[in-house]
Amino acid sequence: MKIDEIRDMNTEELNARLEELRIEIFNLRFQKAKNLLDRTDRIRLARREIARINTVIKEKELKAQR
Repeated sequence: MKIDEIRDMNTEELNARLEELRIEIFNLRFQKAKNLLDRTDRIRLARREIARINTVIKEKELKAQR
C-alpha cells in the first residue's frame, strides 16, 4: 500500500489495517518456522507497512495537537 493511500485513511481504518497486518505477520512467522512460506519477502513488506501506518498515525496525532 502506498503512503498516499495510507494518509487518505482515517484513524479507525488505520488501526484496523494495523491489526490485520499484525495477525498476518503472526501467521507468516508460523509458516516460516514450518518451512511452508513461499514468499519470504512478505514478512518484510508487512513490517514496512506497519511502520508506515505508525508514522501516519503519529503525524495525525501531532497535527491534532497544534
